[in-house]
Amino acid sequence: MNTVARGELVLTNARIVLADEVLEGSVRVDGGVVTDIGAASRTGVDLDGDLLIPGLVELHTDHLETHYAPRPKVRWNPLAAVQAHDAQIAASGITTVLDAIRIGLDEQTDIGADDMLTLAVAIGAGNKAGRLRAEHHIHLRCEVSAPDCLPSFLAIKDDPQVRLASLMDHAPGQRQFASLEAYKVYYQGKTKMSDSELDVFTERRNRQSQQFAGKNRRAIAEICRDRGIVLASHDDATRDHVEEAAVLGIHVAEFPTTLEAAKASRQAGMSILMGGPNVVRGGSHSGNVSARALAEADLLDILSSDYIPFSMLQSAFSLVDSVEGISLPKAIQLVTKRPADAGGFTDRGEIAIGKRADFVHLRVEDGIPIVQTVWRQGRRVI
Repeated sequence: MNTVARGELVLTNARIVLADEVLEGSVRVDGGVVTDIGAASRTGVDLDGDLLIPGLVELHTDHLETHYAPRPKVRWNPLAAVQAHDAQIAASGITTVLDAIRIGLDEQTDIGADDMLTLAVAIGAGNKAGRLRAEHHIHLRCEVSAPDCLPSFLAIKDDPQVRLASLMDHAPGQRQFASLEAYKVYYQGKTKMSDSELDVFTERRNRQSQQFAGKNRRAIAEICRDRGIVLASHDDATRDHVEEAAVLGIHVAEFPTTLEAAKASRQAGMSILMGGPNVVRGGSHSGNVSARALAEADLLDILSSDYIPFSMLQSAFSLVDSVEGISLPKAIQLVTKRPADAGGFTDRGEIAIGKRADFVHLRVEDGIPIVQTVWRQGRRVI
C-alpha cells in the first residue's frame, strides 16, 4: 500500500483541531504535507462539520503478540499477524506506531527471542512492501531481570526499525506489583499456576532480578544512548527509581505507579506516559495510581493504547469529559504531538503547515469517537 500521495487533497467543512484551538475551515495538502489551513473551500472532500485531528502516534502497544500467538503454543503466520494488527491500529486512528516486542521473558510463556525476531522481520517486510496502513517502528520491552534479556537485545539492536527501548522489571514486590496479592491475582489468572507453583515462580523471579536487573539496565542504556535509541523507564514507584532512570539517560517515564514517582519524573524532565485503558476503566488493573489522577495533577504528557488499540483515542475524549481544564486540543496533544516529540518524530503530530498530512476524520456519538476516515501522508488508508 503506497501511502504517499503526490497530488493535491483538500478537506473542507471540518472542525480542525489545532495545537491550541478548534478552527472551522479547510486543510489543503500537496505532496503528502499540509500546505494551507484556512476558510472553508467550495471544492474538496466535505467532512460535514466533523472533527479532523492529527493522526495518532503510538509509542507502546503490546497488541501485535495477540495476533501472532492467539493461544498457548499457537503461532499465526507472522506476515498475516502484522497485517491484522496494522488494520486494527489504523482503524483506531493511529498512523505511526511503535510495536512493542518483548526482550527477555517475564513470565512462564512459550514466546521466546526467536519469535520476536520473526515478528521484527515481518514488520520490516510489511513496511518495505508498502502494504501497511500505518507507519510501523519497533519498541523493545526489555525485561532486565530475565537471564536472556541482554543476548536477546544484542540480537536485534542494529535493526533500523528500533526507535525506543523501555527498561522494566516485573519481579514481585516492587514497581508494578508492589502488592503481592495483586501479583498473585494477575499471574495465577494468566498462567493458571497453583499456589505452590506460584511460590516457586516468585522466588525464582526475585532471584533473577537481584542477579541480572542492575547490570542489564546499565548495559542496555549505554548501547541505546550510543545508538540514539530513545530510552524509557517502566513502572517506577519511588523517587529512587526515578533518580536511577535519570542517571541512565531516560527521557520517557512509562506508567509510573505512584504519585510520588510521577512528580519526581516531572522534576527530572521526563515525559510521563500512561495507558488509555487506565483512563477508560477509571483506574489501574494492578491497583496503582490512576491516570486520571495524574491528569488532574497536570502530571500526564502522553497516552498510549497499551493493550487495546482503540483505547488511545477513546481515553483522550474521556479526559475532556472527566477532567476540568483539559480542552479538546490539549487532550489530542496527548496522543499526537507529545508522543511524536518524545519519539523524535519532528515532522508529524499536529495539523500545521509543512507537517505530514496524517489525519483522522471522526465524529462523537454517545461519548465515543467514531473514526470515519484516516489519511497517512495525504493518502486515504481507512
